[in-house]
Amino acid sequence: MRADARRNRERLMTSARDVFVERGPEASLEEIARRADVGIATLYRHFVDRGSLMHAVVLHALTSTAEVVERARREHADPMDALAAYIHAVIALRTSAVVPALLEAVDLDEPQIKQARTTVARLIEELLDEARKAGRLREDAAFADIGLLVVRFSQPLPGRFSEEAQLALAHRHADLLIAGLRADPAQAPLSGPTLHLADLQRLLLFDEDDRAGEKTNAGNDKA
Repeated sequence: MRADARRNRERLMTSARDVFVERGPEASLEEIARRADVGIATLYRHFVDRGSLMHAVVLHALTSTAEVVERARREHADPMDALAAYIHAVIALRTSAVVPALLEAVDLDEPQIKQARTTVARLIEELLDEARKAGRLREDAAFADIGLLVVRFSQPLPGRFSEEAQLALAHRHADLLIAGLRADPAQAPLSGPTLHLADLQRLLLFDEDDRAGEKTNAGNDKA
């Protein structure tokens, strides 16, 4: 791929990520092209249709997440510092906002996406285990606590906050989260359910089954 074509594709991916997060899977492809400063024909040269663009955006989000976990572990000897670096990196990349935005529009069991999801989950679990074994992460902090909170931080706040203010506040709130994750014997236990990776997967599976059942019932009603 030529350098200019590669730059266009990268701009389209970034633009698509932001527009899909803001507007959902039915967002205007023309707006995505406009924000990327390219024509709609350029978008279609890189992505044959909306589905292929959404697939590429989700896959890129997942592979980018795996890369930041690996980089954080390489660059920080303290696993808690590595966890903090990972959290801030994925907020900056907005990767944790992409999958929820496109959850019902992309096949998460497609082989490439499924493999990327498995890799990301394994890497984060390993990082959390390292932080617990080092006595740096509170024992009752589970996989879903970090994952779901990062998703929350990646969503835009309501109101008239600028994009810069949104990002700055997300990082500030992440610092508060990280402070609460650090092991401290004086801390009160967390309330609510402790959701490990397997628990979260079961919940998501039940949700997918419910949606499939709703579609089946709707089809039967029409029949």
